[in-house]
Amino acid sequence: MRDPPQPDPGPPATAFDWQARIVPLAGDGHRGLRDGDPAQARFDEPWGLVRGPDGSLFVADAGEANRIRRIAPDGSLHPFAGGEEGFADGRGAAAAFHTPSALAVDAAGNLYVADTGNHAIRRISADGLVSTLAGEGTPGFRDGAAAQARFHAPMGVALDATGRVYVADTWNDRIRVIEPDGQVRTVAGGDRPGFRNGWGGQARFDTPAALAVAGDGTVWVADTGNRALRRIDPDGAVDTWRPSPWEWREEERDGFGRPLALAATHDGHLYVAELSPGRVLQLTGDGRARVLAGGEPAPWFARPSALWLEPDGSLLLADAAGHRLHRLAPRAGDAADGPVGPAPGRALPDTGQRWPLAPQDGWHEVVGTLGEVRGNFRGESRNHLHNGLDIRGDVGARVLAIADGKVATPLAAWSFGGQAEGMAVGELAYVHMRVGRTPQGRNLDPDRFQILADEDGRPERVRVPRGTRFAAGDVLGTVNAQAHVHLIVGPYGYQHNAIRLGLRNFVDSVPPRIDGVFLLDERDQPLDRRENGRVLVPQDGGGVQVVVDAWDQVNDNLARRRLGLHRVGYQVLAADGSMLPGLAAPAMNLDFSRMPAHPDAVKVAYAANSGITVHGAARTRFLYVASNRVRADELAVSHWQPSDLPPGDYIIRAFGEDHSGNQAIGSRDLPVTVLASMP
Repeated sequence: MRDPPQPDPGPPATAFDWQARIVPLAGDGHRGLRDGDPAQARFDEPWGLVRGPDGSLFVADAGEANRIRRIAPDGSLHPFAGGEEGFADGRGAAAAFHTPSALAVDAAGNLYVADTGNHAIRRISADGLVSTLAGEGTPGFRDGAAAQARFHAPMGVALDATGRVYVADTWNDRIRVIEPDGQVRTVAGGDRPGFRNGWGGQARFDTPAALAVAGDGTVWVADTGNRALRRIDPDGAVDTWRPSPWEWREEERDGFGRPLALAATHDGHLYVAELSPGRVLQLTGDGRARVLAGGEPAPWFARPSALWLEPDGSLLLADAAGHRLHRLAPRAGDAADGPVGPAPGRALPDTGQRWPLAPQDGWHEVVGTLGEVRGNFRGESRNHLHNGLDIRGDVGARVLAIADGKVATPLAAWSFGGQAEGMAVGELAYVHMRVGRTPQGRNLDPDRFQILADEDGRPERVRVPRGTRFAAGDVLGTVNAQAHVHLIVGPYGYQHNAIRLGLRNFVDSVPPRIDGVFLLDERDQPLDRRENGRVLVPQDGGGVQVVVDAWDQVNDNLARRRLGLHRVGYQVLAADGSMLPGLAAPAMNLDFSRMPAHPDAVKVAYAANSGITVHGAARTRFLYVASNRVRADELAVSHWQPSDLPPGDYIIRAFGEDHSGNQAIGSRDLPVTVLASMP
């Protein structure tokens, strides 16, 4: 007698303690378009990501690609639909998209595309025929028949079990739905951005960018502008996910780092990818939360824009600004993570050596470089590292784009009215300006910049939708009271030194200046006892910090202007200046070719009393801890070990150079005596 058939237990419960390993899936971290082998493939801006029922993986590649690409079950990458920026239906390459964002897929293999730049939702049949499901291509807001409906730069799209297509209508701050009968209606959200729970039109969102539909019909919303995760129940009531206080770290309780992508499990868990910093979180409906990937000390993703949950519980992730696809799989043993973020040697934007101020082919004073120590307004002199290049400009001068580019993120402008107000176009960001406005507050280009007012009619923010194009020379805003433009190259955590772009007529033949070398013990106490002009160093006193007081200038800058160095290091020499065995080259431990991602890097690279140490002082003091290592992804506290040398006399020589290769001069040598025991 046979046993009766057992019911299907369904998928296993989602574990809440699994550790993720980052496995390369496709893309080499360089921008571009290259099909074929996934490991050598290139993406421009891989934003949306879904797997079809036949096992194919589909990628919405935006940026300059404007196409949907397919990774076949055999692993090869091929074009699927689109290619030229535009708005056209048709089969395969005959179709055209404009900055496609999220993807969704149904059981028959039909794809649904949030065609952001075309303000439309597109449908692609399993055999590659593209049609327009809803939206007429004009930005606006209108419910009703799909062909006459209007959206404004929609970024999110998701399907429910009945065939409804939910849309995150990003710049309308609404959640819309396209019914199976072709009617478009608003599910939740109102006529202005805000943060309010409630039913349907009473609720408010701020720049919602992604959606996920759970098995119980709940629609989860990445409410990006509000740093919040919202949910809409099947009756249309909007609520906000709240963490349990005991499950959320103190520094995270104010909300998410801008949720940007979502994936829902069958049993109530949710995975959330953040815009910045680029982490992936795992959440539960009862308020538990944990960082799954991208948390310290591991590097974070550059801009994780899509998550796809596989049947085995692993996650697929598209990193739009990293130009890669990844798999997050359970970690087994000590296997290393794959590369994360854009390739270190990637090509930089083609700027034609332009300056961000007129004349773009002239000369302007450089007043700050990447890696310099910066303080805050609370009196802390070592708060963060400077992540860009500062170019002096008159207050009110127009800030000009230095390269052709397209707005990529849903929040391209920030800090309205603040000293750090800025805007990002492609890989470049411009800071310390009135975005899109004259000094008097007038809109410089209403077709590109949306100036929103508060309920009292006062301007409160500027929006620039994803997909908006700017050409080199276009006006982005006007210099604010900071009197300079801060230029950043690359996404957060992966910034390159903007001086690498080249600036027309910029000349730097001035060598950096070293004003002295001094030593600190492991407790930051100075080693300043001297005998015969030499600093006494105990052989058994533990590690020693080597601190270099140095600064730089460039041609034609004001004499009072002090800039940071590009590379700093040191070397231990014999008393006569000759090389010691095994120490033939200086250790150039500090290198600011790229921005260190770790927030503690400033206190590893610089000693106390660095920065502007006296209120109102015009000069910044750069005290580099040359014995520590700060080099892009590498961050380590390290010391010179006198115990490695026999007692005797030595010289500690400091080395420094600027980006032009000028070698530092000045008081580079510190004579020391290593003693077996201190007198």
